[in-house]
Amino acid sequence: MANPVRAVNAVAQALGRSPMKKRHRPSSPGSGRPRFWGRHAVAAALVNPRRRAVRLHATREAAARLGDLGTLPVTFADVADLGRLVPPDAPHQGLVLEVDPLEEVFLDELLAAGDGPLLVLDQVTDPHNVGAILRSAAAFGARGIVTQDRHSPPETGALARAASGALELVPWTRVVNLARALDEIGAAGCWRIGLAGEAPRLLGDVLGTGPAALVLGAEGEGLRPNTVAHCDELARLPISNRVESLNVSNAAAVALYAVASRSRA
Repeated sequence: MANPVRAVNAVAQALGRSPMKKRHRPSSPGSGRPRFWGRHAVAAALVNPRRRAVRLHATREAAARLGDLGTLPVTFADVADLGRLVPPDAPHQGLVLEVDPLEEVFLDELLAAGDGPLLVLDQVTDPHNVGAILRSAAAFGARGIVTQDRHSPPETGALARAASGALELVPWTRVVNLARALDEIGAAGCWRIGLAGEAPRLLGDVLGTGPAALVLGAEGEGLRPNTVAHCDELARLPISNRVESLNVSNAAAVALYAVASRSRA
């Protein structure tokens, strides 16, 4: 079996990711220490220079597959004991890692980090959706994601599992005021496109040649009126009328593909 730590290292190098070491905002007090589980989430956290791993709980076989763990404290346990450290039925694959939350990246840092697309999430709170969006963001070379402080999920094992390592690769900026953040994003030269099923134009028709910021709302509620007011354009995806809408993480993946296809055309 391939070494998962080396595999995640290779992905990070291919994406050209480097640690952001400028100003950071500390994690929210009282949020607790996350526990990540599963090979991909654990391996990615271990090789992220911005992540502090505190203790690994693992079966001996799973720990051996990770390779050299250096000075990281390790507690060996059987599968049943590991299952008590994570939510019921969580597929831990013999690995549970206690970590400190990542320090957050400020918006000006994110805007200076290249010209890839940005994803702006308006009150998307489900950790599985945000994790899947991070995974697509890594796959399509997005610059990062922007969410609200109070209406986005914290780092959890479920989110890290859904992201399959991408939580460690994609910069994540949390802001207090999303409308103000969209103003800054527009001032930085990004074309702010809100995805809305009722929009008259298709996404492919409104993509320009410059950097794009794709703005997505929560399922059901969609984009809030004030968020719409801070977009340059609204657009919809070319989906069949046999379904009302896509899951927000699927919509993000399709939109990122459209941006990537435009860039390579």
